[in-house]
Amino acid sequence: MSGKSRYSQVLASVLVNAVYAMKNYPVMFINSMLTPLSVLFVITFVSRGALIGVGIEGALIYSMVWSGLSLQGDLSHLKNDFKFQDLVVTSPTTSTTYMAGMGISEIVFALPLLALLIVLAAIYLHPTALQALAITAVMAIVFLFSIALGFFMSTLTSDVMQSWNYTSILSVLLSTIPPVYYPITYIPQQFQFLAYVSPTTYAAEIVQSATGFLSISNLNLVIDWAVIIILATVFIVLAKKKSRWREP
Repeated sequence: MSGKSRYSQVLASVLVNAVYAMKNYPVMFINSMLTPLSVLFVITFVSRGALIGVGIEGALIYSMVWSGLSLQGDLSHLKNDFKFQDLVVTSPTTSTTYMAGMGISEIVFALPLLALLIVLAAIYLHPTALQALAITAVMAIVFLFSIALGFFMSTLTSDVMQSWNYTSILSVLLSTIPPVYYPITYIPQQFQFLAYVSPTTYAAEIVQSATGFLSISNLNLVIDWAVIIILATVFIVLAKKKSRWREP
């Protein structure tokens, strides 16, 4: 498959899944922005502004998790309601190209929220170039992990309502309950081990450490990077190798 063909197929996914929704259903922006911003507001209000910086970082991570997991519901909708995947499967498009195109479409749809959070980060965090690079790298890895998980889950569900419920459950388990919007030190030490069940805890530690909100050892920092990179790689491979792309 030529590079031009891959580009056309990725662009088609963006047009179908992002541009169409943005043009015809602008109210969906409210849904995509409401949860991360509402949690940020509550954290800021309860902490009397002390955690606004950590909260903004948490909202950035949450936006990547939500965008990636939303792929599950969107793919299920296109596959089961519009039979769009049936058309894609009969074409030369590979599952990797399809996943890449749909993943980019989720980023395009999330751009308004990301733009707002970036402005808030510039105002309240004043990140250096190195800090901004660390935050961006973590967001990219979390997003890759999330789209791979969302793509894999979408192949195992047969109903869009079921997919949306899974998306909501997973987003809470990955981004709301774990110490993403707040430092892990706020959790009693005897229960902190439970937080490390979620991969986003490791991502949040990296970001919070980079911006000075959390102090961890260099060894822990290396472990955090290793965990999120390995998990993202595992789920990408799993999504590519194990997902039911073409029916037997």
